[in-house]
Amino acid sequence: MTSHSDSLLLGSIAIVGATGAVGRETLSILESRDVAATRITALASPRSAGTTLPYAGASLRVQSLDAFDFRGIDVAIFCATSAVARTHAPRAVDAGALVVDNSSAFRSDARIPLIVPEVNADSITPADRLIANPNCSTIILLVAIEPLRRRFGIRDIVVSTYQAVSGAGAAALEELRSQAADVLASKAPTPRVFKEPCAFNVFSHNSSVDPESGVNVEERKMIDETRKIWGDSRVRITPTCVRVPVFRTHSESVTLSLATPANLDEIRHAFTNARGIRIVDDRAANKFPTSIEASGGDDVLVGRLRPDPAATLDPSGRTTRWCLFIAGDQLRKGAAQNAVQIAELARIRFGVRIPDASRNATLAV
Repeated sequence: MTSHSDSLLLGSIAIVGATGAVGRETLSILESRDVAATRITALASPRSAGTTLPYAGASLRVQSLDAFDFRGIDVAIFCATSAVARTHAPRAVDAGALVVDNSSAFRSDARIPLIVPEVNADSITPADRLIANPNCSTIILLVAIEPLRRRFGIRDIVVSTYQAVSGAGAAALEELRSQAADVLASKAPTPRVFKEPCAFNVFSHNSSVDPESGVNVEERKMIDETRKIWGDSRVRITPTCVRVPVFRTHSESVTLSLATPANLDEIRHAFTNARGIRIVDDRAANKFPTSIEASGGDDVLVGRLRPDPAATLDPSGRTTRWCLFIAGDQLRKGAAQNAVQIAELARIRFGVRIPDASRNATLAV
């Protein structure tokens, strides 16, 4: 796993979509890692060019992506739409940058690695110049269950997600705020980002639904991306994805079938020193992962560890069927943080030197 000092290896960094929710979170993470503003270029659409973003007590002036020349950029982290990524990520690669893309543009491409550092860091090779960041729900799920997969193997997963509105962007955050105020003032909420009111409501995920299978796009991502990341086309995954009236943090209820039976002590022991995980599992105090506790944090919270109530335990308390509840900040570990970790790992594997930090300075004073 990487440390904050590994960000020194990122060199000059371009953040594409810097004004959006994930872009701003990426800047916050880089600031917390003490990355100098002189090493960062903030890029966005032409309409945002010239605006400024706060950074490390000063500000970054946003430049137009359309007119930007990526030569001299070492790492480009794309926090924009798939259409933007398809148009501009190849330009950045051709100019010599390492590109980490947060969109879905390249995730299904067999030539492009899809990486969760705690799970499949070894899939990054020095030849990779474009790396895809998985879907937020997939990242949070796979970080949480990786210790169990490594120790016991996993044959199938049933997962229900409770996804924050910020997964749909900054406009969705504002919609929840404004609708909550409307409802509390006895006014009817007006949906704009979502088809359904998001304040005080729970509804099926807003991605489109396949008319034949009934599976929506978010659920399909969890299935296909998990199989690609694990390199296992046989694992069975049954997801149900919903939106909940929470600003940030996705929670997930998970039931697993392990390849090897385990008891509770063995399950708990598998999480010892697990990377990117914090166990919150106090039955006596009824304390388990919550959205608020996970919000703004780097770890995925894991709790409600218990055998499936429908399972039959052997005399040693072992079964292959286990349940857990998890929560992770989808703007951080589910997007920005995972992308920064990927970039750090890739640069380490390339064996790069620390470049001149004065290049591509965009500090506005």
